[in-house]
Amino acid sequence: MESITEKRKLDRENTLRPIRFIEEKNIVRVIDQRLLPHEFKWLDLKTVEDVIAAIQTMVVRGAPLIGVTAAYGVVLAVLNTVKINQGDDFLETECSKIKAARPTAVNLAWAVDRILAEVRTVKDPDQKITTAKKQAGIIEAFETESCRLIGVHGLPLMEALCEAKHGRTVNILTHCNAGWLACVEYGTATAPIYAAHEKGINIHVWVDETRPLNQGARLTAWELGRKGVKHTVITDNAGGHLMQHGLVDAVIVGTDRTTHTGDVANKIGTYLKALAAKDNGIPFYVALPSSTFDWTLTDGIQEIPIEEREPHEVRYVQGLDGGKIRNVLVPPEQSPVANFAFDVTPARLVTAFITERGVCKPTREDILKLFPEKREIP
Repeated sequence: MESITEKRKLDRENTLRPIRFIEEKNIVRVIDQRLLPHEFKWLDLKTVEDVIAAIQTMVVRGAPLIGVTAAYGVVLAVLNTVKINQGDDFLETECSKIKAARPTAVNLAWAVDRILAEVRTVKDPDQKITTAKKQAGIIEAFETESCRLIGVHGLPLMEALCEAKHGRTVNILTHCNAGWLACVEYGTATAPIYAAHEKGINIHVWVDETRPLNQGARLTAWELGRKGVKHTVITDNAGGHLMQHGLVDAVIVGTDRTTHTGDVANKIGTYLKALAAKDNGIPFYVALPSSTFDWTLTDGIQEIPIEEREPHEVRYVQGLDGGKIRNVLVPPEQSPVANFAFDVTPARLVTAFITERGVCKPTREDILKLFPEKREIP
């Protein structure tokens, strides 16, 4: 992976697009999210191995963006397959490697399988490349438009909260980063927030720090600040206290995989927020594009694979020290560490889903009313 430091002031395209395919060079250029908010840097991904490393090491993260990155990874795989004169068997092996990069986010496999299915119908090598590039662009456009529509359908919920409070500040609690950095544009959980802010609703966001990698404190806070949205960073365990004292009007989170029966896998700690919201009578919304639904699983707690990541992410905390980004050891170095990346919130704790086709209850029947074409899937 080749590093390119961005020195000029970010323009709108850079800000809203954490990934781009550079056609003339056949490379995938992504923002290195490990360094934000203290350093802004682009990375060029030139090979399938680069793409896999970027996904695994959290250079890119968030279900929709992982899917788009994987899609362009397939493009690189097709380019290489043609270059070294290999067949579909070699390509399928490369795609399997991409799909295995992270186990929980369903968008990854969805994007890879969709492009591979199209490419396999084409025999001409050049046409395979053209097909892969076209399909990757379609997937990127779909995720972008889906997030925009999540904002459209989520806005009435924000307006209702504002009306109920007679124009006083609407306080939203978020967990992790489900903004444009995770989704190409708009975000999932942030899409209704941005839509409300743009409409002039007095909105404020409580930003969970989201240990161990602090995606809330580092990324969501950075995003909201650049948009001019009022926000306050809090510790992960402060949300319940705020809810008890009437300081949270709604919780909105994203998801990495959601069953079509309503169980939600999201960043570790989401389940605890849902429990606290339920106990305090606060709506708990999950914002997601349809690409994040798993139409084959029914029991999220038992069936969704939960990624366990390296212990060093828990042992060390990253921050800015004297102008340099450093990692600092927190617990005793020899203490055992467990690092579960996700948990599952059962459907009974979810108030509603906000999707690109509208808002629905977290039940199989309501979900399928929005997506009737999925009824044929067992």
